[in-house]
Amino acid sequence: MVLSRDSIKSGLVQKMMDQARELGLLEPWTDEQRLESRKQVLAEKPSDDVWVFAYGSLIWNPAFHFETSKICRLYGYHRAFCLWTPLGRGSPENPGLILGLEKGGSCNGMVFKLHRDKVEEELDVVWTREMPTGSYVPTWVKVTTEDGPVNAIAFVIDPNQPRYACKLSVERAAQSIATASGFLGSSAEYLENTVVALEKLGLHDHKLKKILKRVHEVQAANGSATT
Repeated sequence: MVLSRDSIKSGLVQKMMDQARELGLLEPWTDEQRLESRKQVLAEKPSDDVWVFAYGSLIWNPAFHFETSKICRLYGYHRAFCLWTPLGRGSPENPGLILGLEKGGSCNGMVFKLHRDKVEEELDVVWTREMPTGSYVPTWVKVTTEDGPVNAIAFVIDPNQPRYACKLSVERAAQSIATASGFLGSSAEYLENTVVALEKLGLHDHKLKKILKRVHEVQAANGSATT
């Protein structure tokens, strides 16, 4: 299943979080916590325009309305598989991995500019999707585009939360991604979609491609279909 704007607004993510709470897997944020987080970020916005930085699934499935988008590069952070997920792209028995931003290096991706009269509405969709728990720290960053720098909201991993996956090797990440799946599909599909989307934009993440190659090798050895 692919998350859409309609499914997010209809409560699909909340249903997943309610299930996770019942199973003791996660402690979801409340609507009030997400609203307060969003308000704090908007109170600190450095310019009138609000952009959202995408480095993973937001590139190939933003699921929110936007005015325009640009290819960009973010300095000071890099993309990494650094968050375990026991649902969505994994299970309690075999948690999957999803991407986050970690400090250091740089990261290419996309920025999406929100319509000024729709900022609150669209950020509500973004926060519901990206912040069902406090796994990320929404952070204002400055990215570089061909038209100059813009300020954008980026979702940076919180290394103090319990599902943080610290500095996994290519082999460790690949072994998990090759086999984990959940309600939203497999971790392998998530990885492949991200690599394909980046390639279509003329962007390259050599570590992701290395992990994907190893994932395909693991799946072939296990006799399972690659994505």
